[in-house]
Amino acid sequence: MSSPAERYAAARRRAEESSGFPALDDFALDLGFDLDDFQREACEALERGSGVLVCAPTGAGKTVVGEFAVHLALSTPGLRRKCFYTTPIKALSNQKYHDLVERYGAERVGLLTGDNAINGDAPVVVMTTEVLRNMLYAGSSTLEGLAYVVMDEVHYLADRFRGAVWEEVIIHLPASVTLVSLSATVSNAEEFADWLVTVRGETAVVVSEHRPVPLWQHMLVGRRMFDLFHDADAARKHDVHPELLRYSREQLRRLEMTDGYTPGRGGRGGRRWRGPLRADIVERLDREGLLPAILFIFSRAGCDAAVQQCLHAGLRLTTPDERAEIRRVAEARMAAIPGGDLQVLGYWEWLDGLERGLAAHHAGLLPAFKEVVEELFVRGLVKAVFATETLALGINMPARCVVLERLVKFNGEAHVDLTPGEYTQLTGRAGRRGIDVEGHAVVVWAPEVDPRHVAGLASTRTYPLKSSFRPSYNMAANLVGTVGAAPARELLESSFAQFQADRSVVGLARQVQRNAETIEAYGNEVRCHQGDFDEYFALRVAIADRERALARQGSSQRRAEAIRSLERLRVGDVVRVPSGRRSGLAVVLDPGVGGFGEPRPLVLTQDRWAGRVTPADFTAPAEVLARVRVPKHFNHRSPAARRDLAAQVTATGLDRNAGRRSRSKGGNGEDHELALLRVELRQHPCHACPEREEHARWAERRHRLRRDNEQLREKVAGRTGSLARTFDNVCDLLTSRGYLTPAGEVTDAGRMLARIWTEADLLVAECLRRGVWDGLPAADLAAAVSVVLYEARREGDERASVPRGQISDAVDATIKIWAELEADEASRGLDLTREPDLGFVWPVYRWARGEDLAKVLASGHNLDGEMPAGDFVRWARQVVDLLGQIAEAASSSSQLRETARAAMGAVNRGVLAYNAVS
Repeated sequence: MSSPAERYAAARRRAEESSGFPALDDFALDLGFDLDDFQREACEALERGSGVLVCAPTGAGKTVVGEFAVHLALSTPGLRRKCFYTTPIKALSNQKYHDLVERYGAERVGLLTGDNAINGDAPVVVMTTEVLRNMLYAGSSTLEGLAYVVMDEVHYLADRFRGAVWEEVIIHLPASVTLVSLSATVSNAEEFADWLVTVRGETAVVVSEHRPVPLWQHMLVGRRMFDLFHDADAARKHDVHPELLRYSREQLRRLEMTDGYTPGRGGRGGRRWRGPLRADIVERLDREGLLPAILFIFSRAGCDAAVQQCLHAGLRLTTPDERAEIRRVAEARMAAIPGGDLQVLGYWEWLDGLERGLAAHHAGLLPAFKEVVEELFVRGLVKAVFATETLALGINMPARCVVLERLVKFNGEAHVDLTPGEYTQLTGRAGRRGIDVEGHAVVVWAPEVDPRHVAGLASTRTYPLKSSFRPSYNMAANLVGTVGAAPARELLESSFAQFQADRSVVGLARQVQRNAETIEAYGNEVRCHQGDFDEYFALRVAIADRERALARQGSSQRRAEAIRSLERLRVGDVVRVPSGRRSGLAVVLDPGVGGFGEPRPLVLTQDRWAGRVTPADFTAPAEVLARVRVPKHFNHRSPAARRDLAAQVTATGLDRNAGRRSRSKGGNGEDHELALLRVELRQHPCHACPEREEHARWAERRHRLRRDNEQLREKVAGRTGSLARTFDNVCDLLTSRGYLTPAGEVTDAGRMLARIWTEADLLVAECLRRGVWDGLPAADLAAAVSVVLYEARREGDERASVPRGQISDAVDATIKIWAELEADEASRGLDLTREPDLGFVWPVYRWARGEDLAKVLASGHNLDGEMPAGDFVRWARQVVDLLGQIAEAASSSSQLRETARAAMGAVNRGVLAYNAVS
């Protein structure tokens, strides 16, 4: 603890330092709390005119730096300067919009997302990152006066689906714009900052690993809660609490001694481990004073089931006053949704859970439901939320405690372990600044969870930011149209992806150079006074290569002969197994030639072993030496039967070891090419050199190093300019299809493509150019365009059905165009356009025709039960967005534009018409 004099001196020092930053002093007056050191450092850099990259843990207060950029834009009298505040998701944009309106007033703050456009010309506009990217490519007049851009959650550029958007914005922003990048803690912040300096100019890096609210790590083993670490020193050393280790090992031993227990995920006949009940966990947290809590369960169904389990257990976490407020908020927010739809969505069961302080939060929930859960949780009315990991992505929902039920999640393809970065992001929710003295993270123990592994996750600080940038058709059309083909290629090479690839190339290139120097040094040792030793060594290499080729050829011939001989065997044949542990005489019990694989005869050896042998056990063809009678129903598992039949084999009098003659390497005479090489070698002057073998050793080392160096050179060539090569291939395909001219200029079709913002951009453009969607009624159009957007969560074996008639024809034409595109891409080494997915055709068709929500959700393809309401709303909104682009597309006919607008109205009703911003 510092003395009063020391605290006074520190305050004086801070006052002197801040005197040079009047805007920051003015901003800090209204905050109501003192700025942390990292916040002050970043804000001072901003006021000096520098860009800034801030990396700090979740909940540390990074957004204060972004809000200071807003303050700077608004606090310059006489100058109309703007600040754009970008976020990765609409929910976060809505949240930040409300925060800024509360501080600066609705007339000075706007919002632009795919769903909302409010006061877009305001000096401060909150938007999703894609909206800003589209503005930059379109040269929007809204960009005039732009002075600051805040990129919240900039680590999203690692996202493999959307990450490229962040890099596009960073590269294309005018040089006059100051960039404020806010990121979670990453281990390569300096590398990212180095790249920012190359593309944006001066950028200050501010990294803080300090959590304003300390985080305590625990494990719940059965009914007992343990600290993961004894103290802070043990945490730094990754030393698990000894009592936790002892107790978890004891539990494991008890389980292994229990009859029927199978380790891992349970097996046939085994009993699967059952952890503590979820209701018991919540009750335990309530008793310990650790609510509100987020309990992460990496399954949507698991989250819903957890709420039901708590309800069935009679859990109630709220007071009567809290229940009344929860009902008031929920009813007010759901007022715009028709009663029939609410019944289908399970509104009453959901409300029952809310009133008890319990809720689920995942992507399958209706967005309106999720927003109510978020609001009530932040207000402390909902006490326990069961969530998937999507809740960790930026939404401001801090808790006192976070619980991880498992350390494995399904990533869409396989069950994978949580990474240290994911663990940190999830547990980072624990500890509410200004409310909690400390946060708590609890991992639920299971037999497959080693506390030492948890300690490693909790202590590791290695989660690098890796670029996911790659050129797309829309990007190519925009870049070429904006700056021209050659400058566009150079711009791509300034991406973070190429920066990272080039950095890795630097290390490889240095190794290549070092190897080249070593190769030259070895060359001095190889020189021979008798003649050209390089020539002599080349002969030795040629002989060795030829010998290996002959050996491979001989081996494959011998194997083929062995297979043919085994295929001819019959029951009762006595053969000699020449090698392996089962070598000796054996009688064939079953030829084992059924099926499509190699023969694997079942045999009984002279030593009474019964089992199958393979061609690998025969170095020469199997030869039938004798025959014995095998009983018709011979049981090779019977010791007595094996003993009697083995005795018959011995009675044949054959020698078990006979015939083990060494094969002549030459076969039917030495290979002619090999013989010539050997003669040439013996006649070479260097063959007589007394130091021949010493020279040969150095030559062998040089030979191996040359081979390794060649592989390194190939790696370097593969990584250098890799993005530019992809861009060239994309442009070549666009040129072949008429979107670019051979001279590298954008055609009318290319300009249309440049305004299509979807993953299947080129497929949409081709469908528009060929009139695939012309003449379709509104509902049919909505259904037909859904196939280029929708992607099922899990792949199915069968193709979804579609309504007959015009929709079916349009879908077939779309798939045919995709097949042509895929062939074009494959010939150029590209893989950019995903196969159309028909799984959303029926739901959006029925919805656009005005059918009720129950029928619509029941018509999803390849789903266990109904389509989740959240999924339906998300995909339907994407359909509306694409229909809006079609309505504005230059190549759309007037009739198609009109139909697209009608389809938007038909889809945008009921639960889709709900507006989160109120």
